[in-house]
Amino acid sequence: MERRPLHNGTGEVDILGRVLSNGKREFPLSMARYLLRVEFSDEDKKRMHDLATKNQSGLLSARELDELQGYAKAGCLLGILHSKARAILKKKKTSRATHGLTPMK
Repeated sequence: MERRPLHNGTGEVDILGRVLSNGKREFPLSMARYLLRVEFSDEDKKRMHDLATKNQSGLLSARELDELQGYAKAGCLLGILHSKARAILKKKKTSRATHGLTPMK
């Protein structure tokens, strides 16, 4: 299997991923578990809904459009981090089961 270099991406997700994993190929298990609990606040969810509704009506100001795009980027990043965290935990669970150990909860 070909190994990819640690510093292969220059996008925000790649950079933040390297920061969060402390230069390792994967997040520590504790970080993966924590990331899966991270979500937008109820206030932010309401604001996103309001902006999306206003956008569908074509009533967003330029500032509000920037704000909505910021939420979209943050949501995309959060989704990617959640996906990576789930993959790490699944890999660890599979590894433990393969070695006859009881999977962690």
